[in-house]
Amino acid sequence: MPVWDDVVGQEKVSEQLAAAARDADALVTAVTAKTPLPEASKMTHAWLFTGPPGSGRSTAARAFAAALQCVSPDRALGGIPGCGFCDGCHTSLVGTHADVEIVRTDLLSIGVKETRDLVRRAQLSPAVGRWQVIVLEDADRLTEGAGNVLLKAVEEPAPRTVWLLCAPSIEDVLPTIRSRCRLLTLRTPPVEAVADILVRRDGIEPDVAAAVARATQGHIGRARRLATDPSARQRRAAVLKLPLRIDDIGGCLKAAQELIDTASEDAKQLAEEVDVKETEDLKTALGAVQGGRMPRGTAGVMKELEDRQKRRRTRTQRDSLDLALIDLTGFYRDVLALQLGSRLAIANADAGDTLERLARDSSPESTLRRIDAIAACREALDRNVAPLLAVEAMTMALRAG
Repeated sequence: MPVWDDVVGQEKVSEQLAAAARDADALVTAVTAKTPLPEASKMTHAWLFTGPPGSGRSTAARAFAAALQCVSPDRALGGIPGCGFCDGCHTSLVGTHADVEIVRTDLLSIGVKETRDLVRRAQLSPAVGRWQVIVLEDADRLTEGAGNVLLKAVEEPAPRTVWLLCAPSIEDVLPTIRSRCRLLTLRTPPVEAVADILVRRDGIEPDVAAAVARATQGHIGRARRLATDPSARQRRAAVLKLPLRIDDIGGCLKAAQELIDTASEDAKQLAEEVDVKETEDLKTALGAVQGGRMPRGTAGVMKELEDRQKRRRTRTQRDSLDLALIDLTGFYRDVLALQLGSRLAIANADAGDTLERLARDSSPESTLRRIDAIAACREALDRNVAPLLAVEAMTMALRAG
């Protein structure tokens, strides 16, 4: 199966990347054979993948990285790089290729130290592959200092180094960096395409796949999670009941607290799965003696790990809370569609009775104000406002309408 099959609903982007991969293959072949370089090439050293959450930015970047490292013998017969079955494609996609560095963060930001390590890596020649590829999945989380460190590497890369940066929009990346990248803009995949990939690749029942694809409005990752994780479905169902529980101030405050508690519980569960193993592995690496006593001089390393774990829990909580707010926005979008008599497909068909009730009891203007209140809450959380205060303000605004 070609690597482009995983890039769902992005035919134009896939065509551009496939053409660039062919030109990249020709460039490497020409250099190796010491023949004249192709005159016009669609390949460049830095790419910026943008698109809304769930559009498949990281998937497209990984597919391109795999195509750049493709070693299929069919290439010599005119085959397109990115076969999906050769060693170069397979190891690139699963993240084990020696010349493909996939960088994602579970923290709130990517700092200068980590970026300098990447820049040093980018200066190396490919060890076994055809290109040295750096996939930065969270380029929008680069601090200003980290972005300035990255700028020089993107501006003057090593001859066979390729940077693949991913961000929600071009505004999330420094202007000096994005001006040196070729921009690829991905769209939200069609609901039908998401349902189809869930059935083909994950074995989800067609009815379930169609329902979760519609509920998440084309967000591939969230659709897969809803289809396979019962607890995710329960949390979403609880969020969709919130509009009926904010009839008074007490209900608003209680609903806000429950949203925060649910997000905190998600962060706690992830911490229990990851933190303990990380801590034990580090203690073993540092030479902890029997009884758990640590060698002298290791307290700073342990404290650094604890700080990292704390920052990760904070991001997990915010991400979980943001997903709840996205579901709530989709709910009120359906209310607005009913009020305006739109033919737009209803995403939350399973909450049809609640949608009909709210559509009858409120006006389109009040629904728009409620959607604005949710957007304001998300913006406040991005500015590090205390989560409980931000959500309480939102629930009060939802009640006011």
